[in-house]
Amino acid sequence: MSTSVANAARSGSAGFSMPWLESAEITLSGPVLNFVAERRIFAEGDEARSYYKVISGVVRTCQFLSDGRRQIDAFYLPGDVFGFEPRPTHRLSAEAVSNCTVIAYRRRGPDTISAGDDRMVRHFFSYAMACLEQSRLHCLLLGRGSAAQKIAAFLLEMADRGDAPTIVDLPMSRQDVADYLGLTIETVSRTLSQMERDGTIALPTTRKVILRQRRVLEDLNA
Repeated sequence: MSTSVANAARSGSAGFSMPWLESAEITLSGPVLNFVAERRIFAEGDEARSYYKVISGVVRTCQFLSDGRRQIDAFYLPGDVFGFEPRPTHRLSAEAVSNCTVIAYRRRGPDTISAGDDRMVRHFFSYAMACLEQSRLHCLLLGRGSAAQKIAAFLLEMADRGDAPTIVDLPMSRQDVADYLGLTIETVSRTLSQMERDGTIALPTTRKVILRQRRVLEDLNA
């Protein structure tokens, strides 16, 4: 593993990182994998042999419904962990949104972890709680009453996970956003255009959003 990747593997980020990788006393290693955009990392029902940490790029986890529709569960940015399952198989598929690099960590059963290090048990428990919180927040997001409320919440989430509080660089397509929010792509585009006309946001490009009136979005999200 290169020095840069090793350092990245030990760094945390906002979202759902693995805090035990930040401790010099607890080290994990695994193969570094590269995926091009739209490449599948694993499929729903595959054996959950590993879990993964994003080093660069963006990953989405999703489920395909019986009628062919896709529901995106989460987007994972650098520093985030995905694919950690409580059962032997993956309940979701994982796909590269953009060209990305991930580290695969070999899954270890609870008995093995418990026998190894109490600190690691605590860290895995913390990560499990973070995953539950992420799922709870996404359920609340999907339950919001209007498209404007859902999109406001999404833009604030992406801004808070980025480098600037008022600039959102979207690595994902509007179809991805629609599938994450439970909306149609037409509704997403129409709502963003209305927010731009209202002066709440600016859209220099389809993948860049400037939050001109963040307070208005926060009020929608309240």
